[in-house]
Amino acid sequence: MSLTQQQDDKEFTRSPSHFADRITADGSSPWPVEAGRYRLVVSRACPWAGRALIVRRLLGLEDAISVGVVDPIQDERSWRFTLDADDRDPVLGIRFLSEAYAKAEPDYDGGVSVPAIVDVPSGRLVTNDYQRITLDLSTEWTAHHRPGAPDLYPERLRDEIDAVNAEVFRDVNNGVYMAGFSRDQEAYEGHVHRLFERLDALSERLEDRRYLVGDTITEADIRLFVTLVRFDAVYHGHFKCNRRKLTELPVLWAYARDLFQTPGFGDTVDFDHIKRHYYYVHHEINPARIVAVGPDPRGWLTPHGREELGGRPFGDGTPPGPVPAAERVPDLG
Repeated sequence: MSLTQQQDDKEFTRSPSHFADRITADGSSPWPVEAGRYRLVVSRACPWAGRALIVRRLLGLEDAISVGVVDPIQDERSWRFTLDADDRDPVLGIRFLSEAYAKAEPDYDGGVSVPAIVDVPSGRLVTNDYQRITLDLSTEWTAHHRPGAPDLYPERLRDEIDAVNAEVFRDVNNGVYMAGFSRDQEAYEGHVHRLFERLDALSERLEDRRYLVGDTITEADIRLFVTLVRFDAVYHGHFKCNRRKLTELPVLWAYARDLFQTPGFGDTVDFDHIKRHYYYVHHEINPARIVAVGPDPRGWLTPHGREELGGRPFGDGTPPGPVPAAERVPDLG
């Protein structure tokens, strides 16, 4: 997650991914697919990093790509490893993710974002291209997928998945930020209206189908889920996306609960990290840095009824196994 604000036109602008090298299986890049070589650095607060956590888990890449989790609260040096002993990542040996950025480009002075994939032997950042990372986990790392791993980016559906993803990114994933960081009333209202128009269109699409594209979970569902799971907790109030709550959108609320209760989704979500990050770090929106108490997350565990629509969550595959002990998130109680 990396944010910039254009002050002159009062519009929020998301920084592009500056480091966009790819890890490939065919030798077409300097970075070969190699189990154990790379470390995925994430914040559980960040929706873009949340995508990578879900895909990694669904595909069973835990043993092939280790994960480092940063503190949800950034300081002036950005993401920090204060959740680990001695405030250092135990694999990379660094205190701040910016150190891996500096190894890749010593003069770099831009934002430090997650997800980030770091080359362990050199300590150098390989990529922070959140739009590409999950697609490459699906298509380049197939030799290390678990038996029964689902096909999250099936070739025959890629054009449709890409089209859905483009609309969801523009109006929903990024739309909530466009609204939340608007500095102009008219611009803010326009972004909120487009957001809810898209949510209504998605509700209509999902009314009689269990998943966005085809009859199995795909990359499209993962990209929508990471925004929906944060919606009532932070985007509704903190970002003023408050025409309606997710819980007031019956189709999307049931759809999101269906995914949350699917292994690989809810077991990667940490609501404490999500709320503390947004309410504390965005001090220009919430200068008192008061973290909201609600909503009660246990609603995510209530029945959703979406099984009646059919569909096969993992296609011809199987659910992922138990979450590794070191990666478990707090129980919803």
